[in-house]
Amino acid sequence: MSDLRGFNAHTVEPSDSFDPIPAGEYLCIISHSEDKPTKSGNGSYLELEFEVIDGPFKGRKLWDRLNLDNPNELAVKIARATLSAICRAVGVMEPKDSCELHDLPLLVKVRVEKRTDTDEPSNVIKGYRSRQGSVQAPVRSAADTSPKLRDSGAQAQTAAGGGGGGPPWRRQ
Repeated sequence: MSDLRGFNAHTVEPSDSFDPIPAGEYLCIISHSEDKPTKSGNGSYLELEFEVIDGPFKGRKLWDRLNLDNPNELAVKIARATLSAICRAVGVMEPKDSCELHDLPLLVKVRVEKRTDTDEPSNVIKGYRSRQGSVQAPVRSAADTSPKLRDSGAQAQTAAGGGGGGPPWRRQ
């Protein structure tokens, strides 16, 4: 149990609906990742949780599942290609752990499709790419855990104080 004394729902706006966000491209970060067993128990998948970090849907969550350990070779091939797209989009080409992909901005292409089990509309991730703009995705090598910006102008801005205060998507 949790102590909720002092909380007043009259003073807090309720959360938005769980309706899917419209189809489009969204600037996101991977906020959580976890290996989970498949329903059949003969493999596992990497579940990635994405958080929209900009625009009117800021804070909304999206998920993708990558069947990296599966007896179906085609499922593994698709998962590895998807992981490659994510790695290229965030500039981490040889991750040792999925947490190395966390908190790095990338563009996520989202569609709205009907779920097969309920016929309800649901968001489905259809692609990943590097974000465009003056500050590009950080590049990390396997031996380096600190990000290096590709754009020297962004480094100069950060050094001059324009980029202080944490990651740009978290600054207000």
